[in-house]
Amino acid sequence: MFLNSSTCVIPTLTGDYPEWHCGREYYSLWYIHIEHPELLAYLDQLRSEFSDFLYAPNSRQFHITLFVCGFLTQHKPVRDDDFNLVAMQQHLQTLITHRPKKIKLKTGRINSFESALFVEVMDDSNLLEQIRHLFQETANEIASLTYHPHLTLGLYSHSFKSDLIFKHIQNIEQQSFEFSVDQITFGWYQAQVLQGPLYPLQQFKLENA
Repeated sequence: MFLNSSTCVIPTLTGDYPEWHCGREYYSLWYIHIEHPELLAYLDQLRSEFSDFLYAPNSRQFHITLFVCGFLTQHKPVRDDDFNLVAMQQHLQTLITHRPKKIKLKTGRINSFESALFVEVMDDSNLLEQIRHLFQETANEIASLTYHPHLTLGLYSHSFKSDLIFKHIQNIEQQSFEFSVDQITFGWYQAQVLQGPLYPLQQFKLENA
């Protein structure tokens, strides 16, 4: 999952990926929308610094993925990665019942998965995992892996050597930011549009600590 030295990154290829979406349009998730101006400016700068390595165009807003739900449908789920509005309402009811608190997060170093460059996010209070466990009470996460909160800078455009990526990371002046999260968002993106924008559908306010 994490990029290792002396290997190559996995590029994102331009295409429609019909074998994945099977004609379905809307892929849904819970996420944290980033609104901190200084952090956004820093992330924009990093995306520019690494633009030679990253897939373009990329209109997806900076966010922290919290829970991957699947393809949104108004009907009864048919495939394993379908997620209907009834399940979303169950998530909302669980949040209302448990009333999770506002979250304080901190950004860390630039790092890389095999397919994507990202900035680490630290959750010292472990509140993100607590919210994820609430969601897992009523729905299984799609393609569930070990959870590593992060801010994706972009997907790789070609099969670059990993040591070239790591060298570029070492040459970047890095910063760290602390920020508060007072709401989480349920939204979707168009499955046929690579790195297309996120569209919010439902927001949930977190409780004061």
